Formats: sequence, C-alpha cells, structure tokens
Amino acid sequence: MPESSSPSLYNKVFIQFALANLFTVSSFGIFFIFPLYIKSHGGSEADIGIIMGAFALSSVLCRPWVSEMIDRLGRKRSYSMGALTMAVMPLGYMLLKGNIGKIYGPLLLFRLIHGVGLAICFTASFTYIADVLPRERINEGIGMFGATGLVGLALGPVIGEMVARRFGFPYFFVAGAVFGGAGFALHLPLPESYRPKLMIQGKSFFGLMVERKIFLVAVLAFLFGLGLAASGNFVAPYAKDKGISIVSVYYVFYSLSAVSTRLLGGRIADKVGEQRVIPYALVITGVGLLMLAFLGGNGILIVAGVLAGCGHGFLFPCLNALVIRDEPAHVRGKVTGIFTGGIDAGSFLGSIFLGYIGQVCGYRTLFITSGLALFIGLYIYLRRLPNE
Repeated sequence: MPESSSPSLYNKVFIQFALANLFTVSSFGIFFIFPLYIKSHGGSEADIGIIMGAFALSSVLCRPWVSEMIDRLGRKRSYSMGALTMAVMPLGYMLLKGNIGKIYGPLLLFRLIHGVGLAICFTASFTYIADVLPRERINEGIGMFGATGLVGLALGPVIGEMVARRFGFPYFFVAGAVFGGAGFALHLPLPESYRPKLMIQGKSFFGLMVERKIFLVAVLAFLFGLGLAASGNFVAPYAKDKGISIVSVYYVFYSLSAVSTRLLGGRIADKVGEQRVIPYALVITGVGLLMLAFLGGNGILIVAGVLAGCGHGFLFPCLNALVIRDEPAHVRGKVTGIFTGGIDAGSFLGSIFLGYIGQVCGYRTLFITSGLALFIGLYIYLRRLPNE
C-alpha cells in the first residue's frame, strides 16, 4: 500500500494522549530512585524488594476489577481516576518521618494505593489507544505510544535523582506530583474512545485468561515483568555499591534505546508479524540483564541498558498487539488488563524474590536469575506457539 494511503496514526487525539502518558509515566519513573530513599532511612535490600513490590502487588490484585471497570465505565473516565491518584499520592510520602521501622506500615499502605493508580492508568491508556489505532498499524501505534512512556521512564529518574541530590526528597515528591498533575490535565479534553450502549455479556477476566493465546502472553508478560523488577528496583543500589556515582545513566540509555528501536523499526512487526519478532526480543532483553551481573563501570552499565532497552522496545508492543489482535472492543479492557497484570505480577513477585536473592547470594546472582527468566520465556514461547 502506498504511504499516502496509509490510515492516519499521528492525529490530535493520539498526540495529546501520548503527551499525557509521558507525564504520567514520568511521575512513575521518578520512583525508580525511591530505593535510595528507602536506603537513606535504614532499609535493606529485602526492604527495597518488599516496599517496591507492594506497589506491584496492588496493581496485580486490583487488575480484574480495574479491567472490568474500563470495559464498563469507559477508558477515559477510568484513566481520570488513575491519573488523579498518580498526581496526589507522591505528596503523601512527605508526611512520613523517621527511620524505616517507624514508617514501614504507612509506607506500604501508600505504595499499595499508588499502585492502584498506576494500574488504572496503564490498563486504560493502552486500551484507549487500541480502540483508536488503525488495525494495520497496531504494532507501530502501540510502539510509538509506548515510546512516550519510555521517554518518561528516562526523564523521571534523571529529574528525580537531580532533585533529590540538590534539594532533598521532599522536593523529589513534589516533582512526582507535578508530573502526575500534568498527565491528568492533558487528557481531560480528549473524547471517550468506547461507550457501550448496553452491557454485552462476554467472558469474564478469568474466563479470557485461560484461552491459549492470552494465557501464553500472560506468562511471557510475567517473565518480562520479573526482568523489569530487576531493572527498576536493583540497578540503582547495585551501581552505587560498585561506586558508580550517576546511576540514572542506565535508565537514560535503556529508554533511548527502546525509543530508537520504535522510531527506526516501528513497522517491522506489522510487516513480518509480531510472532516472528518476539523470540529475538526475548533474547536481547535477557542478554542485557545478564550483562549486569558483570557490572564494573559505566561501560557495561550503558551497554546493558542499550540491550535491555532494545529488547523492551520490541517486546512490549509485540506482546500487546498479539494479545488484543482480533479481540472485540467490549473485552479489550479485560484482555489488556490480563497482559498488563501479567507484567505487574512478575514485577511484584520479582521484587520480593530477587530482593531475597540479592540479600543472600548477591546482586550478580540476582541479575543472572532475571536474565535467565527471559530465556525460559523463549523456550515456552517456541514450545507453545510453533505454528501460529
């Protein structure tokens, strides 16, 4: 098809919601530096795993309810609730005073509430975009929309680390609230993408999850989430232990690599099929995580970030496109919730599991374990989906 006849992708709705996503994800990305706050209050690696994992736990536990809500109330109304939570919750952390033992309970509670907000935003945003994308450009559209989130993942830690170093953690939390507020404000003028005129009786969240294709994607999303837990929760303290002063360099190159992958290769999966791209994405992501086991300086940190980011750049949109392709609008919220919930489940269990591995066996074993998880995903994928 000639380029001029391709359906419009970068319209006003897409661009404005992508900007809202950038700021909302930046608010989340700031908290990649949060392990340093936990450490500064006397927390251990296990504390980091539990506290950071609580965020993902709430995202997982609320996902069936969130997914049903998105199909019932609409994508935009649901996103509004999540974005407002993301704007307000960072300010709550400013109320906590004292060492980790004194603030542990309230801190866990705040992380649980904060996680629900992200779960709503995450699921509603990708469901909204799936509604408005041309079917023949779905991989490209999901990839480019997600690229704004990756920019947020790079921007958030850099600004968060700079603000925390220069002004302290209270201003760090204010920065998170400002980003969240911008995401909330930007989405308000947008139209709703799906208004059910009547309740169509379809399969439930768990009924859909046991379908072969959807279950496979959920398993791969879980293993991908475990890798994200390693990157998001343990790179910062590991790099500090290795004497690397500016730990956000990993997140910068990770995000730049993922964004570049989508800019330069955004249409590859639409042309050859996402199922042919997924195996390569699993391998590249796994190698990037394994490299962190041999961290000795900025060089390996940068290369590992580039590889893991490149894998992420292909893997997320391909899995997302695979799971929602040919699914009717009235179940897309639930299907997207299963996919994103799988990532959050892997992130939650990975935070705890890897936290204890790091405390008992060290960071090297932690990153070897997380890298091998992606290769396990490759084996499962090649065994379960050989001919589709």
